[in-house]
Amino acid sequence: MIEVIGLAKRFGRTTAVEDLTFTVHPGRVTGFLGPNGSGKSTTLRALLGLERPDHGTALIDGRPYPTLRHPSHQVGALLDAGAVHPGRSARAHLTALAVAGRVARRRVDEVLERVGLAQAATRRAGEFSLGMKQRLGIAGALLGDPAVLLFDEPGNGLDPEGIVWIRTLMRSLATEGRTVFVSSHLLAETALTADHLVVIGRGRLIADTGVERFLTEHAAARVHVRSPARSRLAELLRARGAGVEYEGADALIVTGAGVDEIGDAAAAAGLPVHELSARHASLEDVFMDLTRDAVDYRGVTHA
Repeated sequence: MIEVIGLAKRFGRTTAVEDLTFTVHPGRVTGFLGPNGSGKSTTLRALLGLERPDHGTALIDGRPYPTLRHPSHQVGALLDAGAVHPGRSARAHLTALAVAGRVARRRVDEVLERVGLAQAATRRAGEFSLGMKQRLGIAGALLGDPAVLLFDEPGNGLDPEGIVWIRTLMRSLATEGRTVFVSSHLLAETALTADHLVVIGRGRLIADTGVERFLTEHAAARVHVRSPARSRLAELLRARGAGVEYEGADALIVTGAGVDEIGDAAAAAGLPVHELSARHASLEDVFMDLTRDAVDYRGVTHA
């Protein structure tokens, strides 16, 4: 189990993490979400003993990482797929990790097979694509057959087949009873992979809940309406207290009013409606709404 309790870390005047507390349980995939600069990487590094917290604790199986007796057998992690000597073959890289971690060398070929790199075992890592390096990094995380796994953006560089593969792998690892903690910006993929979410912004906890509950509690019901009289319909719905946004040439996105209410109001006013349908918010929609005030770096979206 992973436990973060009152974690705080500052870099000069910048607060990376502030009073962060959450628990990651075994047997499920927990997605770790947050905007850039939210403190995700600092939290992962604190869990692996790469950053010393100013306050609080980051524990794995109830202990700080540096005090684990057999870390390679207890924790596997992928933080940087590029952290491999370009002149070493995939097999040589994993063999070096196995020797350092006191892992049986037979595991090298086993994990190469599991991540789909068996045919590339003798190729130098410097020749690998980003997707292949990601697979090699995942193989390194699996090498000691650990019960706890931490992955930072494991889907980077993977093609569509690779994305499906990593999703299946994460879920199978959780089914085996392992603790799987995955940081990602691929929100649509996270919605398909994760059972639970930990969401942070500006170093503080925003949500710690199941995916379905997260969507149910934070998603505003939206209705898509298409009408040639949309301006008049928008005025009518706003007068009834609904939120209305224009979309495309003749459509509206309405919040605060259901399909039946909108249809009845349009009919009573004699306004034509060509389409009326409920829209279910995606994880991306809810995440963007919930973290809107926690984004440090925002680009310009218009020309």
